Amino acid sequence: MRKAFTLAEVLITLGIIGVVAAMTLPALINKTHGAQYKTALQKSYSVLTQALQSLNADQGFVAKRDTYADRTFANYYKKYFKILKDCSLGDCIAGATDESGTFIINTYKTFSKNRKVSSKFFDDGQFILADGMVLLIEDNTSSIDLGGSGVGSILISVDINGYKKNPNAWGHDLFTFQIMNDSGKLLPMGAEGTVFDDLDTYCSPTSSNAQNGIACTFRALTEKDYFNNLP
Repeated sequence: MRKAFTLAEVLITLGIIGVVAAMTLPALINKTHGAQYKTALQKSYSVLTQALQSLNADQGFVAKRDTYADRTFANYYKKYFKILKDCSLGDCIAGATDESGTFIINTYKTFSKNRKVSSKFFDDGQFILADGMVLLIEDNTSSIDLGGSGVGSILISVDINGYKKNPNAWGHDLFTFQIMNDSGKLLPMGAEGTVFDDLDTYCSPTSSNAQNGIACTFRALTEKDYFNNLP
């Protein structure tokens, strides 16, 4: 007599497989996305650095905030990229002042995703690259003179998968770098010496700060499991 599984046994087995799949697939998908984000971030850092080095070589001096007039750095920097669309100062990622007087960027959320970003750090030059990445420039002196030097800094933010794709959150797929005034080097925001290096405030799943996530770039590039533990 040939033995076979009963219909009930087959259904129970399929049910168990379904439960296991439901428990493991989200984690697997998140891990895959995390690996993609990490690779894209590393690529963007390399591309941004190479473009800056080329700019420095061509102009014969190191790019720093006080070597350019306000809102002009993007005009020089963008020549070193393959640009799909030039959004001028802020035609792609726009912001608006709400009823409380806070300047809100509707496109992006903070690292903890509990509120929309409040920042004017994206409106001194925007362009979409041929590979879909979006570069957002800030070089206005008064916006980021946190140290009281009167000079300010140049910030370069990059949306590694484009502003039309989620999660659109700082520290998830939006990352910020700073051109250092003392050396002209491009450093990931959150590194020692950058203007936003307080990780408890600017890269924390519990912070409610409107710029939470801006300092996550350093952690994303240096911590092995960063993208596996996003909030």
